[in-house]
Amino acid sequence: MTRPHAAPATPEADTTGGPATPGDGTTPAPLAELRRRLDDRLGGAARAWLDQALDEAAAHPGAHGPVSVWELRLAEAGRRCGRAHADAARVLILHAAHADADALSRVYFQGTADERRAVLHALPHLVPDGPAALPLVEDALRTNDTRLVAAALGPYAARHLDAHAWRHAVLKCLFTGVGLDHVADLDRRARGDGELARMLGDHAAERIAAGRPVPEDLHRVLALTGSAPATPPHGTDDPHGKES
Repeated sequence: MTRPHAAPATPEADTTGGPATPGDGTTPAPLAELRRRLDDRLGGAARAWLDQALDEAAAHPGAHGPVSVWELRLAEAGRRCGRAHADAARVLILHAAHADADALSRVYFQGTADERRAVLHALPHLVPDGPAALPLVEDALRTNDTRLVAAALGPYAARHLDAHAWRHAVLKCLFTGVGLDHVADLDRRARGDGELARMLGDHAAERIAAGRPVPEDLHRVLALTGSAPATPPHGTDDPHGKES
């Protein structure tokens, strides 16, 4: 059976907490840089809409009535800014609205998959110092939506996800085809992790026994644990071990 593969990251994904960021892997890129890059890429009408949306969010933060104005703007972001830039626009709106863990949870569970992904990208900017938003990360990791899985494993998860859950998240990436470049702080967290090495070795052995290729990412993270890379099955022509 062909497994789903992660959709390509948007141009802004690396600045909203998708792929691992430089440094310790738990610090997201500055929002000012995200805004600058977004302004450079948006057309005049989209920039004007974003300016208005951010002003509204700052003027009316938190919850006002059943649905706050900034939540409506989150729903519009894809149409107004384009799909490639919607994640970044939503992160900025959430930040301008000072969305706390409760507000983020409401948006996440009531929103579309695109809005959920933006919430996950926003976590390290809005709730960096505690595990209050971990239920959102855990929910995303239970889904089969590879874009949500990738977004869930940014700097917030690197800082707050416990070792057991983090190891299983790495395995889920290997099962579903999510590239491990999306796992923030991978090098540090995998280094010397004997239990992760055991789990990776078991997974590799199962694939080899079934005559299936071992993903290149598995070799990479197994090497980080300090264990010898698993031996790929004989006759595998694809150097990246990808399934068709």
